[in-house]
Amino acid sequence: MTPFVAIGLLFVFLMMGLPIYLSLGFLALLLFWHEGSPLIAFPQLIVDHLNSETLIAIPLFVIAATFMQRGGVAHALIECAQAWVGRARGGLALVCVVACTIFAAICGSSVATAVAIGSVLIPAMVARKYESHFALGVVGASGTLGILIPPSLAMIVYAVIAEESVPRLFLAGVIPGLMQAALFVAWIMFYSRHKNYPIEPAMERERFVQVNLHAVPALMIPVIVLGGIYSGIVTVTEAAGLAALVAIIEGTIIYRGVKAGEVVETLADSIKLTASIVFIIFGALAFGHWITSAGIAEMLVNYVKSLNLAAWQFLLFINILMLILGMFLEVFAIILIVLPLILPILKALDINLVHFAIVMTINMEIALISPPIGLNLFVLSSVAKQPIGTAIRGIVPFLVIMLILLGVITYIPEISLFLPDLVYGPAK
Repeated sequence: MTPFVAIGLLFVFLMMGLPIYLSLGFLALLLFWHEGSPLIAFPQLIVDHLNSETLIAIPLFVIAATFMQRGGVAHALIECAQAWVGRARGGLALVCVVACTIFAAICGSSVATAVAIGSVLIPAMVARKYESHFALGVVGASGTLGILIPPSLAMIVYAVIAEESVPRLFLAGVIPGLMQAALFVAWIMFYSRHKNYPIEPAMERERFVQVNLHAVPALMIPVIVLGGIYSGIVTVTEAAGLAALVAIIEGTIIYRGVKAGEVVETLADSIKLTASIVFIIFGALAFGHWITSAGIAEMLVNYVKSLNLAAWQFLLFINILMLILGMFLEVFAIILIVLPLILPILKALDINLVHFAIVMTINMEIALISPPIGLNLFVLSSVAKQPIGTAIRGIVPFLVIMLILLGVITYIPEISLFLPDLVYGPAK
């Protein structure tokens, strides 16, 4: 079976409405059978991949994100951000970017970030006479920082497929993430002055101190997670476990957003989300195994070499492909479909896999807010009870900014690689 037929079948399954994990899993099973491989090897392959320590971090970060989303952590961060930047014109929108950046450094999920911050700030902005489409655009775009600012679930999945270092990937996302936040802030300040959005009243000194002290437990989570990883005290998986434990304690005891009777329900929701992610990963790993064992990887590499493409040309092609796929597929689906296919080509063209992880992650950010399927658009529409067209209208300027950032990050790899190379030395 040719790779084109296999990819065609995959898209047929998706158009039939099959979930991505069933589409990938069934296709991998079909390919195993077609190539004459013993089907007993299929479940054995899945079991072998279960022995990944990195995979264990995913459910733990999901638990942390769920408890922080529901436990009052977001509200504490919003108040803290408002205390520092709320006095600027368009202050609530600036608060949104700052709060999303900090929340992203805690949970690793774009959807959780958009829901947690948006449910508080969208009504607040609309009440202060901000245009609805602008409010939705700010939250939707800022929410995407959840998969770029470390820790990131998308980067963990990438690390599993590409067999890369998670700490390196996390560090690589820091500078691009801060650049994205800074560009958003610049646009918001310009637009807010143009529209003459209100300036929030100054916070009294006593209230200022109270709000900042209240946010300290929430701000300690990224310190514990990232500080623990880069100090060498804990592994990524152990850091995820600490994040989950601290998030549960803060959500139930400190901020009390999750009542004692809701703990089991919240854990169950986390497990459901984790299961869907893990099943997708298993299907993708099996699909990737077939690509290698059937010689498809070598065939694709030879084909690309025959075209005499330079690395920059291939990156341009892949960016366009992922932008198109992002209009129709969700984040993990794109990573797990595209990465196994192009991984050998990236190595053959000597494209740094850590740098490409950031390129791919920014593409996935764009996918989250790209019509017609962008998940964050539907989340925002539901949270704000506004038509999805309103969200799309508001997201357009931020989409342009992110496309510019994508071009810069793609062709200046030093931006992504500076911190990883500084801390760990150049990759061999």
